[in-house]
Amino acid sequence: MAKRRVVITGAAGYVAQRMFRALDERWEVVPIDVRDKTREGKSVPRLVVADLTEPDRNAYRQHFRGADAVIHCGFVRAPGMSADTWQDNSDAKFQAEHANVALAYNVYRVALEEGVRRVVVCSSNHASDYYERLVWDGRVDMVTPEMPPRSDNWYGWSKASYELLGFVFATGKVDGRRLEVVQWRIGGPRDDDIEHIKPGDIPTMHRALGAYLSARDQVQQAIKMVETPDITDDNGVPFLIVYGISGNTHRFWSLASARRKLGYTPEDDSQVNFADKIAAIARAAKR
Repeated sequence: MAKRRVVITGAAGYVAQRMFRALDERWEVVPIDVRDKTREGKSVPRLVVADLTEPDRNAYRQHFRGADAVIHCGFVRAPGMSADTWQDNSDAKFQAEHANVALAYNVYRVALEEGVRRVVVCSSNHASDYYERLVWDGRVDMVTPEMPPRSDNWYGWSKASYELLGFVFATGKVDGRRLEVVQWRIGGPRDDDIEHIKPGDIPTMHRALGAYLSARDQVQQAIKMVETPDITDDNGVPFLIVYGISGNTHRFWSLASARRKLGYTPEDDSQVNFADKIAAIARAAKR
């Protein structure tokens, strides 16, 4: 049986590389990026160098032809800004995020035009990060995908825009064909966040533990988001929002949609994985 053909954009980036090997073994992966190596200078097998922000989709549509799905991890960074400047609400940041929305549109559109079945978009928890204020104030216990996206920064605004764009394509009102769309609100896909928490800083620890996404849970979610046959909502629209986190005891984002629609069964829990470090931080707080 022929392998499923899956395009991964931003394939040289951190999020894509964290799952690349496992997905490449399972599928026929078509990796695309604007650069030919990872940040560490590592080559990516069969990498296609292409700029998907280019409005002329004929420049890269051949790479999407024959694909069953796309995982869109591509991202435009504002000049001179690092990854930790997501809260920056400067004009330069807005222009970069505006370009990211146009990039997402190009990916949706070329996928639709080339008959791709499904697009999985690396959105972010920041599409609804305003609700975190309410969580920490005790006014909200759990943030769910059903809540309207709300953010107070350009980075989150762009991710929310990805979602609203994707829904339009999923309704079938673009060129008369529905594109199946999954929005992946990724949390904290890192294993070292807790190492940077100051002793006794319980609130920051709680946030890091709740947002954690292990590598193997990331791979499982990616596979299920591509391979699950039916993602239609109650109104028959093939559109799904999933929080990208492990089965964390400390979570404040709901995994209900991931469990119900995808059959996601997380293997990791940050409270278990980092138990020793949690205890040390908690002891410092008591002192």
